[in-house]
Amino acid sequence: MTTTTNSGRARAREGGRRRARGASGPASERRDHLVRLAAELFAKKGFQATTVREIADEAGILSGSLYHHFDSKESIVDEILSNFFTELMAANRAAIEEDGGPEKVLAALVRIAFGTLEPHRAAITVLQNDWNYLKGLERFDYLFKAEEDVEEMWVTAIRNGQTAGLFRADLHPRLTYRMIRDTIWVAVRWFHTDGGFDAETLTDHYVGVLLDGIHIH
Repeated sequence: MTTTTNSGRARAREGGRRRARGASGPASERRDHLVRLAAELFAKKGFQATTVREIADEAGILSGSLYHHFDSKESIVDEILSNFFTELMAANRAAIEEDGGPEKVLAALVRIAFGTLEPHRAAITVLQNDWNYLKGLERFDYLFKAEEDVEEMWVTAIRNGQTAGLFRADLHPRLTYRMIRDTIWVAVRWFHTDGGFDAETLTDHYVGVLLDGIHIH
């Protein structure tokens, strides 16, 4: 019974994604608008604390009308998270393929990560606050694979720097990545572009501190 239910949910989710990709015109625009509104609420209140009614109220529609576009609140956050990881991984791969050397690759990965803070604030906030809840739902299994892929990109860049004699050999690549990741992502709680400096300024400062700490002196 569980297998049938799970596979049915997977088919429904994939069907919804196909409809979203194929949609155009007012329906697609309305759907995108709902995703943006929901994302703002998730970033502000948290995913679990936000109700379907609150999303509908924010959009100025009845709760039932929301289900014409999404079958559940989980479907909305699914779209937000999948879009985040799709864009993040594509940008990371492009930086790695350009390959200007370990230092430039690592700096590029840092810039990409900081560059997600504003456009993907909701996704990052949800991942920080609601990870334990999401990992209990089969539909979000892809998050584990996506996170592992991103981690391997960073770990490889750090190891390449160690092999080239640029980064300290005593650093644990995986722990180093996770410390960098958490430091960047926690900034989503306080960083705003109207806070006196922009993402580029923040990134430049962070890259300087980071490379000074991992370089061989």
